[in-house]
Amino acid sequence: MNSLALPVVHPAFQKLKRAGRSLHFAAGGLILVHALSHLNQPHSSPIYLGCLLFMAVDIFILAIAGKNITADLPLVNLFFRLVEIIFFLGIGITSCLSGEWLIGAGHIVMSLAYAYLFWCEKKMLNTEYVALHHTGITIPALPESRFFIWSNIDRIDAQYDRITIAASGDRSYRFDLRQNLQFEELDQIHEFCRHYLKQA
Repeated sequence: MNSLALPVVHPAFQKLKRAGRSLHFAAGGLILVHALSHLNQPHSSPIYLGCLLFMAVDIFILAIAGKNITADLPLVNLFFRLVEIIFFLGIGITSCLSGEWLIGAGHIVMSLAYAYLFWCEKKMLNTEYVALHHTGITIPALPESRFFIWSNIDRIDAQYDRITIAASGDRSYRFDLRQNLQFEELDQIHEFCRHYLKQA
């Protein structure tokens, strides 16, 4: 028996893809609010203000033009996510250096949250797989894929269009397959089950 990798549709990844647009709207809105707060400041730089407005407008255009940005334009999405991280981190550090600790800490936390999103969205550049090996099963998950040795798997229910894996501790993982299984692949899954799970 060779290892078998099955491309799947992961519910958590799909939710994150759908949330990408609203997260860009939120970041654009916060950048716009920050720009407007500098509008009437006596020492505000017009270049800095113009850059903030330009960045906010760019992010809004991206969010409006790309309905499903994370899936349709993954590299563009990651670029703008990186811009958002740098922006919030820069404001956070600047605020802390100015003695505005609460505002600075808030922006740094937002930068870390967007960095986590960047890391998760970067993982979505690759197709998610459920992989069956001789040592166990790898299941896609956020933030990291999970690996279960065969002794931690109770049951596998494989259909042509989906697979359900019941792990010990009442954990169950159900995935729709991106393409229907071939008969040989389904037979190979059943062979894994017979050999490692003693499942008929």
